[in-house]
Formats: sequence, structure tokens, C-alpha cells
Amino acid sequence: MIMLSEREIEILKLIADELSSIEISEKLNISIRTVDSHRRNIIAKTGAKTLIGLYKYAIKNQLVDLYIKV
Repeated sequence: MIMLSEREIEILKLIADELSSIEISEKLNISIRTVDSHRRNIIAKTGAKTLIGLYKYAIKNQLVDLYIKV
């Protein structure tokens, strides 16, 4: 498994929960630029090309549960 930092994993989980960068920044009390920087690092480390690629990585590595919100 690729080594993501605890913060990157936290942000990846929030991305998987469909939060925007603005929502993530408000929730974690960090700047939008910091969120975007983490997002870029996550994409670079995982090799994902799309958000679906990030979801696949998160599910495959059991970082998020495979469920559908209703």
C-alpha cells in the first residue's frame, strides 16, 4: 500500500463522502489551498487520474466502506 499521511487519509475519506474542498477546509479548519495541496499529493501518490480512481483506491485499501448514502 502507498503511504499516505494521516491527514491525506482523512481528506481522502472526506472526498469519498462527497465533500468539496471548501467543505473540507471548514470541517478541518485549514485553508482551501492546503486541502488542494493534499488532494494533489493524494492523486500523485495513488496515480489516480479521476475522482473515481481515488474512490477505487480508497475502497481497495479499505479506507472507506462501500455503501450508498440515501
